[in-house]
Amino acid sequence: MLPARPSTPSVVSLRHDSGDVESLASYWTFYWAVAAAQLGRWLPRKPARILDISGLRARCAPQAAAAGHTVIELLARPPEDPPQSGIHPVVGDAASLSFLMDGCLDGVIAEDRVLSRHLVTEATVAEIARVLRPGGRVLLCVDSLMLGMAILAEQNCWAQLSDVPSAEVVLVPWPDGTITRCFWSEQLRELLAEAGLEVEWIRPRTTLSPSTVDHILANDPRGLARLVRTEMAAPVGDESVGIHLIASARRPM
Repeated sequence: MLPARPSTPSVVSLRHDSGDVESLASYWTFYWAVAAAQLGRWLPRKPARILDISGLRARCAPQAAAAGHTVIELLARPPEDPPQSGIHPVVGDAASLSFLMDGCLDGVIAEDRVLSRHLVTEATVAEIARVLRPGGRVLLCVDSLMLGMAILAEQNCWAQLSDVPSAEVVLVPWPDGTITRCFWSEQLRELLAEAGLEVEWIRPRTTLSPSTVDHILANDPRGLARLVRTEMAAPVGDESVGIHLIASARRPM
């Protein structure tokens, strides 16, 4: 029997930006399988025009194109390989989508924590709202405040931790020198609402812990699909549990 809401894992050991730890390889395989399932459920049923600002690692553009959508893939540098059919790469910065007309897109994908790396997240979300047509939707992923607080604690940043409850914006320095912005679910909800977007749902990326995933897969190497189904069947809530939050929002008609 899988636990419905296990405890949050150690977050510094989960920093996949600095390379996967061998013992957590099963968890990250599960994590990206869940991400693909969540994107597949979110994508429009009919062919649509979609902007993907997530970057190459998330592989959202190939999945969306394979589902029959036309995808504009925003990249930091030109791709090394020819694009897949249905994908149109554009080199640019997600903070300014000035190359796109107002209301020209059916959807925007901002996966793999890209909005947490854009520290003035309000400006990027405002641009996303501008280019969405009425009824258009955005799928996004950000660092949770639980992750940020754990990183501060593991760096002994106790003074900064004491300021978190009253802070409107929480910027967290990582040991590798990068900085990301972390959110409670209510902060994320307010940010989207201020941009004129209606929040459809907010939930943790995963609720199953790495230890649970590792235990299940060690005993049943073919159990990945069952784990993903369990995660996908979990009730959609906006509790700030886990290391990342995902959300879907819509531009009003």
